[in-house]
Amino acid sequence: MAVVSCVLDAMLSKANCFPTLAVPLYSTMWEGLIQKAKDGGLDVIQTYVFWNGHEPTPGNYYFEERYDLVRFVKTVQKAGLFVHLRIGPYICGEWNFGGFPVWLKYVPGISFRTDNEPFKTAMQGFTEKIVGMMKSENLFASQGGPIILSQIENEYGPEGKEFGAAGQAYINWAAKMAVGLDTGVPWVMCKEEDAPDPVINACNGFYCDAFSPNKPYKPTMWTEAWSGWFTEFGGTIRQRPVEDLAFAVARFVQKGGSFINYYMYHGGTNFGRTAGGPFITTSYDYDAPIDEYGLIREPKHSHLKELHRAVKLCEQALVSVDPTITTLGTMQEAHVFRSPSGCAAFLANYNSNSHAKVVFNNEQYSLPPWSISILPDCKNVVFNSATVGVQTSQMQMWGDGATSMMWERYDEEVDSLAAAPLLTTTGLLEQLNVTRDSSDYLWYITSVDISPSENFLQGGGKPPSLSVQSAGHALHVFVNGQLQGSSYGTREDRRIKYNGNVNLRAGTNKIALLSVACGLPNVGVHYETWNTGVGGPVVLHGLNEGSRDLTWQTWSYQVGLKGEQMNLNSVEGSGSVEWMQGSLIAQKQQPLAWYKAYFETPSGDEPLALDMGSMGKGQVWINGQSIGRYWTAYADGDCKGCSYTGTFRAPKCQAGCGQPTQRWYHVPRSWLQPSRNLLVVLEELGGGDSSKIALAKRSVSSVCADVSEDHPNIKKWQIESYGEREHRRAKVHLRCAHGQSISAIRFASFGTPVGTCGNFQQGGCHSASSHAVLEKRCIGLQRCVVAISPDNFGGDPCPSVTKRVAVEAVCSPAA
Repeated sequence: MAVVSCVLDAMLSKANCFPTLAVPLYSTMWEGLIQKAKDGGLDVIQTYVFWNGHEPTPGNYYFEERYDLVRFVKTVQKAGLFVHLRIGPYICGEWNFGGFPVWLKYVPGISFRTDNEPFKTAMQGFTEKIVGMMKSENLFASQGGPIILSQIENEYGPEGKEFGAAGQAYINWAAKMAVGLDTGVPWVMCKEEDAPDPVINACNGFYCDAFSPNKPYKPTMWTEAWSGWFTEFGGTIRQRPVEDLAFAVARFVQKGGSFINYYMYHGGTNFGRTAGGPFITTSYDYDAPIDEYGLIREPKHSHLKELHRAVKLCEQALVSVDPTITTLGTMQEAHVFRSPSGCAAFLANYNSNSHAKVVFNNEQYSLPPWSISILPDCKNVVFNSATVGVQTSQMQMWGDGATSMMWERYDEEVDSLAAAPLLTTTGLLEQLNVTRDSSDYLWYITSVDISPSENFLQGGGKPPSLSVQSAGHALHVFVNGQLQGSSYGTREDRRIKYNGNVNLRAGTNKIALLSVACGLPNVGVHYETWNTGVGGPVVLHGLNEGSRDLTWQTWSYQVGLKGEQMNLNSVEGSGSVEWMQGSLIAQKQQPLAWYKAYFETPSGDEPLALDMGSMGKGQVWINGQSIGRYWTAYADGDCKGCSYTGTFRAPKCQAGCGQPTQRWYHVPRSWLQPSRNLLVVLEELGGGDSSKIALAKRSVSSVCADVSEDHPNIKKWQIESYGEREHRRAKVHLRCAHGQSISAIRFASFGTPVGTCGNFQQGGCHSASSHAVLEKRCIGLQRCVVAISPDNFGGDPCPSVTKRVAVEAVCSPAA
């Protein structure tokens, strides 16, 4: 295989390592995800290695369950695929603390990711641990295993420039250290222009066609082709059109690119408190070809599959010669690979506004805007990046388990907070220095004495107010056990400036500030020094004396909530307190309330999700396993539409404006037992309605196809292998998910239909038999194929006009 060329000789400048998949460690779903990646035409699975998951405390390693790295690599090997192991051990990845364990911050004298001996010692120790494990299991390709590449460091270039000479010394050390581990396979550094030999520098980004390795004898590698973008609470969903992603990949290949990895191909879920940032959602779906729940996202998955197939048809020519570039127009060009083994061509139209008609090899070709056509024989187009001929799937959440849940509630005892503080000191402490990230929550507790003679107590003047400045990420202010108000930072500005009225009484008043972390920082120079929590000043305003600065008073600290300390999220701990039942729950809602209920496992094998849209902000557990943080923060952005043409950036193609950023939370079926599953919810804000929490199934609701009779991706010919052609007509392919069948045809038209999936309409040309034909061929089947021809649709409704078939089919559980 061409993949082997890239592996066995890292100095080859021409090789063709086909697209790969990046996945988080995901346990019981691995086999299915890897098979879907293979079915999509991928050859290599790429994964980070999560230091904070594997070494939670110094010298104590964990490689069980979803952190079983050896089993993961062997699962990939069993599927017949290769592995790119991105050890890092810094990973970024919108992961808590960038993948570093929090204890690393407290190693004496440490400074992250620079020429610092304590850091280098710790980093080398972990890297040696991972490499040693892989070697002991014979998992490197040099030992006959599947690991063909490894990565050391990650996206260091921008940080390295800021570190200057110390950054250069560090990256040289990291390269020498990694190569010295003698794995027998190449090492990669992404976004590191000056990666020292023999380490290969690689590109990350939405586009990498302008990238070149720093030495001519190194292969051109794209370690992260961004398929979408991550989501932050309060932000919109960012979706990258598959036409643009396919265009970017084809453009990279035509420029001599030899390795493409999709980041992400399956996005997954930030279970527990693993999301970093801060403010990154629990969902890490990333608009990936395989969605968060493990379901195929169409048309992204299948259109990329057609791209991979087309590229592989060009393989022999691609690995043999460099391309010859010919101008075909003002914004059009041909990249031609001619060799004794064959000829392949890529015809590009970079104009984002209009089609182009070009002449190549004495033949005329029509190129859609912002597209690339692939000709494996330099004559016939087998793929065009902008012409999607595969089906589109629409997903739904259905089924409601809320009515079967009997909820109980337990309220945090805020009044008794200072009874047994963790510590008491003068002034305000940084949050992480106290919690060591053992909890999202830290209480800052102090008291103030108020004289009965204060004007506001005598009915005169305005009520007093409290101002608090905090480094984030969220803050809840309590006075005498009652919530006074809350404030939140953002991903762009973590800082909080709270100012609100407080209800004080004569005598001693207890002020309790609950600082909430929403994931630790994951990127930046010296981010280990960034502060979190209440830093002050904390000032009480509106007293007879004017303002009273509380910053340097005596403060007591308590890590976490009482419910956390009692493990109320577990089956054992939930029985340690008396829960309110029935009608008591409907009484006045309290902040910091715990809710629990039991539910039965839904039948079937569809992925499951919790609907948390009725709640505010908090965390949720099932059978003691943390689903993650939830937050019904409404998305603010620009959702005015999306065009695939033109350069893509994350602000483009937004969705979900005015809706909760994340309403649904993935529940792995492997975490469930047949009956009596414990669901525990911690609601920070109060006011949520637990009775509306619902367990739903995720499935395909409908599938659509919109295919032209002369579709370039599935023309009347298709090259199956060199020298062979299969003559066939363009066809409509419809396929429901496993366990479903086509129950109805919602729309069908052979002619000139308009619109998109879910909004198709008949055009000026339409065959009256369209609906009946599709019903006859498809109803009751999981999948159906219908050739596009007048004979199949009762004649030609408009001769001399290029026609299309548009169809939307409803998918329902099979009988």
